[in-house]
Amino acid sequence: MASDPHRGQRGTSGIGSSGSSDQSGSEERKPQPDEAHSAFTPPLGVPYPPLPEDEHPTSEFALPSGMRPETPAEQEGSAFTPPSGTTGQTPMPAGSTALSYAFTPPHGIPAVRLTKEAPWQDRMRTMLRMPVGERPVPERAERPDDETGPAVPRVLDLTLRIGEILLAGGEGAEDVEAAMFGVAHAYGLERVEPTVTFTLLSISYQPSLVDDPVTASRTVRRRGVDYNRLSAVFRLVDDIASEDITLEEAYRGLAEIRRNRHPYPSWALTVASGLLSGAASMLVGGTMLVFVAAAVGSMLGDRLAWLASGRGLPEFYQFVVAAMPPAAVGVAFGLAHLNVQASAVITGGLFALIPGRALVAGVHDGLTGYYITAAARLLEVGYLIVGIVVGVLSVLYIGLQLNPGLRRLNPEESLGDYNEPLVQTVAAMLLALAFCVLLQQERHTVAFATLNGGVAWVVYGALTYVAGINAVPATAIAAGLVGLFGQLLSRYRYASALPYVTAAIGPLLPGSATYFGLLNFAQGHLPQGLTSLVQAASLALAIAVGVNLGAEVARLFLRAPGVEEPGTGRRAAKRTRGF
Repeated sequence: MASDPHRGQRGTSGIGSSGSSDQSGSEERKPQPDEAHSAFTPPLGVPYPPLPEDEHPTSEFALPSGMRPETPAEQEGSAFTPPSGTTGQTPMPAGSTALSYAFTPPHGIPAVRLTKEAPWQDRMRTMLRMPVGERPVPERAERPDDETGPAVPRVLDLTLRIGEILLAGGEGAEDVEAAMFGVAHAYGLERVEPTVTFTLLSISYQPSLVDDPVTASRTVRRRGVDYNRLSAVFRLVDDIASEDITLEEAYRGLAEIRRNRHPYPSWALTVASGLLSGAASMLVGGTMLVFVAAAVGSMLGDRLAWLASGRGLPEFYQFVVAAMPPAAVGVAFGLAHLNVQASAVITGGLFALIPGRALVAGVHDGLTGYYITAAARLLEVGYLIVGIVVGVLSVLYIGLQLNPGLRRLNPEESLGDYNEPLVQTVAAMLLALAFCVLLQQERHTVAFATLNGGVAWVVYGALTYVAGINAVPATAIAAGLVGLFGQLLSRYRYASALPYVTAAIGPLLPGSATYFGLLNFAQGHLPQGLTSLVQAASLALAIAVGVNLGAEVARLFLRAPGVEEPGTGRRAAKRTRGF
């Protein structure tokens, strides 16, 4: 033990001196056993190497000398942390509370104001587009120990049932998810993730990061058009999100909505189908006789479609049989050599069959980022159009085989350029009115949708016949106004925009272009037929994009009723810009 101090002196003295000190030290001490020496200790008589300047070893990731260190990355803030430069004492807008006003992270994202005065669609869209960790969760009042909230499975079941009615009625996927999120959020389920596809709805709720999630799903097996029921569901969601009705009251209201009968009987739908086709035939220059012929053909097709539906045939075959009677009436007029525009009769019948509602919904889902649902909707539209093509081409082919020289089926000689503003405007409004009945709309929405359809046709006619603009951009502009007015009316009535938009785009549907393409195909003129069908597809896409763009413009620049200060708007979805 007495040799330890000498070893320390040897280690220190050997730093800056020669080996003489080591020899003197070795003479004073006794030889140590081999176990006392380390494998890395120099033998006697060998000086110790100099110690390194830095006692800590250098890492391979250390910054080389001469290079400037990088600026440390800014730490990500919380959704409730005020941005830098603020004191956290920002005055809140009038009518809002501390529970509904929160700061988002200081990355340039604007503050989210979830005020009760804004429509629930805007509030829920804003929160739906935010990640779960950034959604402002209001602090709810503590319940007494003997009071419990609604059961999670029942809330999820109610949410799925409401989403099922909306999706089956033709509502867009984004609006369906917003409604589902609004219902779940109103009953205290903040960490929820609704998912909507074409036929499947699911919702997942996870109370915290350490709890097991609860997931439920529901399949949409039947879809029907009933905007009366759709509007009632929107009012129910508004009551749930704004008035905090109980879960039992919400279930009772949903049961009443399901029990309500359609506002119009089946015979009224058949008459409306005839009026729609007759009005459409007058848009392309038909006379009163053409009006009656197109109406009769469309009503026969509607009855055949009802019969096929009652027999359980798929919707594809329903469209096939529904397209045959109007084409047969037109071919019969052509074979009889009557002075009647047979092409106008067939064109009017096509207006009642073109799936404009599904097309607009499909394009809207694609523009808002729901690509799976959009692809499924557009595929459905494609199948239905093929059904129309099969029905019309079958009849046209038979007619051309019986009389190859049918002059009345020639679109260039039958239709031509028809420009009668007063007649066409009245016909457009009548077409929109009939469309409202077919969509089972509420009676108080019929007048607004009819007027909106008349305005759309006036704008389209002014741009096409007066300004000389191409039909595609003219259609897009007119459809944009339809979407703008429809979104405005829906925001001020806290309802869905579909009843104000879908019927109003009826006069803009490409019925004549579709008929021209089918006729050219039947006559063997493939290039001309393909050109006409491409024009019809372009007009249909222009309608869908215009409606969506008009709705987006309304959400960007129009204030919600009852809000003194304009809101920050909904947050846009993050994009990769194609990379």
